[in-house]
Amino acid sequence: MLAAATDFTLRRLELWSGIDPSRYELHDSGEGWAEVTEGSAVFGGIWARERYTWSGNTVVATAPDSNVFRPDGRWQLTVEPNGDGRSTARVSVHRRAGSLRGRLLGAVVQMMGTRVLPASFAKTLARLEAEAG
Repeated sequence: MLAAATDFTLRRLELWSGIDPSRYELHDSGEGWAEVTEGSAVFGGIWARERYTWSGNTVVATAPDSNVFRPDGRWQLTVEPNGDGRSTARVSVHRRAGSLRGRLLGAVVQMMGTRVLPASFAKTLARLEAEAG
């Protein structure tokens, strides 16, 4: 999962089906970081320019610019091995709406996020497992 979260090649668009290819742009990257614009077509189009940093078992994305979120919101993914060959992924999101569209998106995520977000992760995991054989 960490490898998928830090893959900023065009393969990212295959792994994360929620990213709209027309709203994806890799601006720059280096060892342990990348700056990208990613978005979705939902709600007439949402996007965020995000600076990803990663180390160990954690990826953090900070958004200095977005059409729906206030600057410097962030999310974090931590993957911890369970010791049985499996892992637990934890995601925390700390973003505040910066527009009416952002408030609407926040309300929808509050109502449906517990179903939609895990389903999105499950799709990515299924793609990774299929690739692994």
